[in-house]
Amino acid sequence: MKTIKISLDSIEKVKKFVTEINKFNSEFDLVSGRYTIDAKSIMGIFSLDISKPIDLNIHNETIVNEVMEKLAPYIVE
Repeated sequence: MKTIKISLDSIEKVKKFVTEINKFNSEFDLVSGRYTIDAKSIMGIFSLDISKPIDLNIHNETIVNEVMEKLAPYIVE
């Protein structure tokens, strides 16, 4: 599993992120504090505090590079 930090600080970013992440046939989780939700769930994402960076867990190691390339606009250092 690979974890990267992403920023989804607007409704538009959340919508675009969910569209991109749903193109992958794999499991992804978003972790914010003690909450973990399915990264493909737009309703789940809106239950988190999106004003702060969120951890994205990529469960399939073989697609990490492809995912990071597609999600580059959301990745924060």
